[in-house]
Amino acid sequence: MNFIYINQNILDNLFYILVSILVYYILLDHGKRLSQYGKTLITACMSIPIILCMKFPIYIDEYCVHDLRQIPFIIGTLYGGWPVGAALLVIILTFRFAFYGFNLLTLIVYIVIFIITALFSSKFKNFNRKNKLNSSILLILFLGLLTSFISLAMSDYFRITEAYVFYFIILPPFIIGLAVYIMEILKDAIIIRTQMIRLEKMEVVSQLAASISHEVRNPLTVVKGFVQLLKTPDLTQEVREQYIQHVVRELNSAESIISEYLAFAKPAIEKVENISINLEIGYVIEMIKPLANMNLVTISNQLAPGITRGNIQHFKQCFLNLIKNGIEAMPNGGELNIVSYVNNFDIIIEISDNGVGMNKEQINRFGEPYYSSKEKGTGLGSMVAVKTIQTMNGTLHITSALNKGTMISITLPVYHEDHSAK
Repeated sequence: MNFIYINQNILDNLFYILVSILVYYILLDHGKRLSQYGKTLITACMSIPIILCMKFPIYIDEYCVHDLRQIPFIIGTLYGGWPVGAALLVIILTFRFAFYGFNLLTLIVYIVIFIITALFSSKFKNFNRKNKLNSSILLILFLGLLTSFISLAMSDYFRITEAYVFYFIILPPFIIGLAVYIMEILKDAIIIRTQMIRLEKMEVVSQLAASISHEVRNPLTVVKGFVQLLKTPDLTQEVREQYIQHVVRELNSAESIISEYLAFAKPAIEKVENISINLEIGYVIEMIKPLANMNLVTISNQLAPGITRGNIQHFKQCFLNLIKNGIEAMPNGGELNIVSYVNNFDIIIEISDNGVGMNKEQINRFGEPYYSSKEKGTGLGSMVAVKTIQTMNGTLHITSALNKGTMISITLPVYHEDHSAK
């Protein structure tokens, strides 16, 4: 046997399968609403290569149609379970009979493949990557041999040729191994990225916790002092009420700091709503002031009213990361200035510092994961910020010079409720 069997039609079938896998994970990763319908999504994505493989087969001989339709069928059943397998079984039989006519042997063969694969899928989901890879290869090899014996037993006309052995016995294990490996790599990449973004957020939370604990201690010290003064005998009612007012004011201040910290630390709800730029950035500034004070950085702001649309917690996370970067860019202290204004249909937000600045390479690579100009940085904070701005249909531009400072200009679309209502 030689390799004349590896022809354009095989590459076409392989192309249909791999592209459908990539499309599935792209939709699963970026389509947050689609991710809720995982079984429907994998059914749709695996049915397309099934249909295309049958429509454009490797070749047709007098005994059978040679194509790779069984691979997406088995993959969909293994990853989606019996409901997905049942849906794909209906699709594969419907189009097979529509293209080439009814065949009882084909019906029995694919029912056998469905039953065995569906029974195995529950165990398959619990395997690690290596076991999934090995088991999928062994499964399709076993199914190829089993269905070949069934075909020989049921049909007097069926023949096992060299082409059949290659296309149905030898080639499928290699292709399904490649497909399962790619699926596991893509799934792990999505999980790892999500975990790293959470770790980046927790790093910011831990740094804020250290600075906020110092900031909360100040009003508590004041409260302690006034409570001790309240024990003083012969206090007039007026003085007593003044002391109580001071205590309440300081406790409210501490409660406000803690509430903002907890609001940021809790998981974000995937919801799009109106965002008041001046109010939300003002909250972020108040939350990060303790960290700025510890680094001898003064924050000044001039925020104009403006409304945009997006996820409020992601918006806060974005600007907390950018402002934190500005504070850390001034290791010896300095001034951070935040300005926002409305220009026609855009809201412009400028964050400028007089810190160490950035060179051209650092500017170009800003937002890349795992790239950071900081010694212990991961670059994920900048990546989260850039991703959030892009999700809100905004843009980010950086102007910087070494040892002179950096200005980050963010442009976001203005949201007008009266226009949207129309």
